[in-house]
Amino acid sequence: MQRRKFLKNTLLASGALSVASFDNISAIASKMEINQTPASGLKKSIMWGTVRLEASILDTCKAIKAAGFEGIEPNSHMNRKEVIDAMQVTGLKASSVCNSKHWNLLLSHADRSIREQGMEAMIVAMEDAKAYGTDAVLLVPGRVDENVTYDECWSRSTACIKQLIPVAQELKVKICIENVWNNFLMSPLEAREYIDQFNSPYVGFYFDCGNILAFGWPEQWIKILGYRTGRIHIKEYSRQVADKQGRYAGFNVPLTDGDVRWKEVMQQIRNEYGGGWLTTEQGSSRSLEELKDLNSRLDKILTL
Repeated sequence: MQRRKFLKNTLLASGALSVASFDNISAIASKMEINQTPASGLKKSIMWGTVRLEASILDTCKAIKAAGFEGIEPNSHMNRKEVIDAMQVTGLKASSVCNSKHWNLLLSHADRSIREQGMEAMIVAMEDAKAYGTDAVLLVPGRVDENVTYDECWSRSTACIKQLIPVAQELKVKICIENVWNNFLMSPLEAREYIDQFNSPYVGFYFDCGNILAFGWPEQWIKILGYRTGRIHIKEYSRQVADKQGRYAGFNVPLTDGDVRWKEVMQQIRNEYGGGWLTTEQGSSRSLEELKDLNSRLDKILTL
């Protein structure tokens, strides 16, 4: 609560952090080792929002553990005590946290009050991550549409994230920007530039393999983003299904049955990625049997 009051009363009142403040952050970043060592041992997690079991947090965690996963990516704003208790009982770890409010409270919104609420929600998400013992939060920074231009999305979201960096630094939690179908950050070079402008080890990328397949090749993105990738989503997509049934239908295929070139992706992950966790965001999670099948498909990818 104190952090949120500080953000609202100080950072928002000033409109932006001073240039001197960012010079200090840049200096700190330059002294830190931000080139992560590529992971030799990768850990398997699942995104909470894709698990469709009609069960309590504890029983859901028990099923996820029984299926063979090592971690979960909880949504933000869940019952924090229940999540912590369930992880303690099952031995699951939090791989990261997904900000559950970012689509409704976009940091690119034209209404400043919405952007302020979005920053406050992001602080809660980072506090959740700290409480769960993880160091990354997934953030969709904005959306380009008929009401928000590309440059407005860039400038507004950038200004908001800059104001969030001191909180991220205090909590030792990285803000990880995800590539989604929001008409923004459409190339790996642009995504790299967006991350680099912050000059902070507390802003990185959350790369989604399936989301990018309609526009490019995930192995290329992973190579170009390099150490900037803080987390990775493992998700499938079929261009053939999309061509026949519509773009969104491309996601309606089981993991490993689509067009992601997993061997090439895994090669780049092992070369470039130091985040450790691979988190699957696949829709086939409505029963223990489906969770087990998903886990076995993820195991198959890890052997490539």
